[in-house]
Amino acid sequence: MDKYIESELVEYKNICGIDEVGRGSLFGPVVAAAIIMNLDDVIDEVNDSKKITRKKRILLAREIEEKSLAVGIGIVDNKTIDKINIKQATRLAMKLALEDMIQKFNINPGIVLIDAENIDSHIKQKSIVHGDSLSYNIAAASIYAKVFRDNMIIKLAEEFPYYSLETNMGYGTKKHYEGLLKYGKTIFHRESFLKKDIR
Repeated sequence: MDKYIESELVEYKNICGIDEVGRGSLFGPVVAAAIIMNLDDVIDEVNDSKKITRKKRILLAREIEEKSLAVGIGIVDNKTIDKINIKQATRLAMKLALEDMIQKFNINPGIVLIDAENIDSHIKQKSIVHGDSLSYNIAAASIYAKVFRDNMIIKLAEEFPYYSLETNMGYGTKKHYEGLLKYGKTIFHRESFLKKDIR
């Protein structure tokens, strides 16, 4: 536990970590997770979700859910992203995830650790740059949010098979752009993220 920032925050009970996924995607929502992990039962392999294979993330997400004290999800759809911009949408998803966690588990965090963001909340918070590498709770949230959102996109890929969504998760790969140029946008694409000739 010493390698994580939580070891410096022992005066706080119920440390919550929040992270988001899907910020740079052309398609679908931005999703955030808020998690309070049991710091007496640390999962050694928890790390920044981008450094872990999909197969491993799926296994870890299950273990994270089992060993967490509380977990919540916040989802902000593509229409809202277009309306309020991605930065505000990210903050909103994080706030919704925190509220979801508190409501579902009736638990109040002593402090909220957020990956390089601030949210509108009365609860004490700490913004940590590279938080998904430095904080155990943020890393757990990053894995959980990633697996949750990937599952959403993979399901939508069955409905919209022309964009290779099951492999790019909505990000702007060559195959995704080829699909956009040939078939146009879907109701789940973020208009504000698309090139002018596709909008």
